[in-house]
Amino acid sequence: MPTSAFSLNLTHAQRKVLAEVLPNLAGRLKLDEAASRMTSFTRKELQDVAAKCKATMSKAANGTVRNSLRRIMGRAYEALEKHKESSIGQIPASEGLCQFKISLAYIAPPIWRRIQTKDCTLDQLHEHIQTAMGWTNSHLHHFRIGKQLYGDPMLMGENFGEMGYKDSTTTKLSDILPKSGRRFRCEYEYDFGDGWVHEILFEGRPEVKKGGCYPLCLEGQRACPPEDVGGPFGYQDYLEALADPKHERHDEFMEWSGPFDPEAFDAKAATREMRKGLPNWREME
Repeated sequence: MPTSAFSLNLTHAQRKVLAEVLPNLAGRLKLDEAASRMTSFTRKELQDVAAKCKATMSKAANGTVRNSLRRIMGRAYEALEKHKESSIGQIPASEGLCQFKISLAYIAPPIWRRIQTKDCTLDQLHEHIQTAMGWTNSHLHHFRIGKQLYGDPMLMGENFGEMGYKDSTTTKLSDILPKSGRRFRCEYEYDFGDGWVHEILFEGRPEVKKGGCYPLCLEGQRACPPEDVGGPFGYQDYLEALADPKHERHDEFMEWSGPFDPEAFDAKAATREMRKGLPNWREME
């Protein structure tokens, strides 16, 4: 039995699919047990599980197998990401910077950015998220902090009062983040139709580097999905169709958006976009 603490709760169907793509793991997947069960893996095994499921998805015999592979892959990536987060030491509290990891929910492999910014309003953080991720600010958005929603009163219109929003254009990060610098999670949702939910992990308050220029995108992984692709599930369908020239929607998507590399990401380019900022929509009216 592996000594690592990486454990996945897998259904019998998922364990059966996993045994087919990684036969070396079959011996401890308990295929004779019908109920869901926790199965432990080493870090290397979990990396192999994620990579093999990703590589095999496009060749799956049917949609049921493909969905099982997708769910296993997602759980494997999630476990690896959580371990990575927990291994980061406490960032010393200091005034000046806030560091965030921004991750798209319900997406595997994960799409994320790690950014630093000085104290600013939630509205300015919205701009940093848009530009770091690669969105175009074409849809509505709001923040959810605990049970409280924050939004721009001019954009939300009547919903601002009806849904009990607080003003994101005047609420600053220093108003809501823990003064101790301890980790803190909240959500940012963009495009209520597609439902792009971003998990915001406040990682702490790093020291401002002498001569440093902010905002800054430190690192990240994978390209931002195209706008209006249909949310996380539409994006997965889009990638599958794009990767298979024989797919019934391949030509449609190629004509719609052209070639697309889901692995492409450049932190320096993201930083440039963050510092350029978004156009002021009020001035464009």
